[in-house]
Amino acid sequence: MGQLDSIIFGEKKFSDILEEIYTNQKKKEAQVSALIGELKPLVQEIGDATLIVPLIKEYMEIGVKNDEQLIKMATIIQRVINNSTTDDGNFGISEDEKNQLLAEMDKLQSGKDKE
Repeated sequence: MGQLDSIIFGEKKFSDILEEIYTNQKKKEAQVSALIGELKPLVQEIGDATLIVPLIKEYMEIGVKNDEQLIKMATIIQRVINNSTTDDGNFGISEDEKNQLLAEMDKLQSGKDKE
């Protein structure tokens, strides 16, 4: 369990990141349930549903994408913790994995710039 207490950055431990993933998932589950409960009385006919359901779907997709990024980050951190730094400084990940990670980070950054 000592690996879970490894400091990743600042005062954030690996176990803190895992807890954040879990907490976000539970919070999102409650939010989606509440949102559906609030919108359900507004659906009186099929036309209403065609307007409201896409809103719920979009909300859920955003949450899933955020969780996916946290899970990817946790996977990377876990690899770094489990593998000692190799001589070439790759932290146990291949060149292809590094390129995928950098591409994913670029996507995240470009998404933040649009907000």
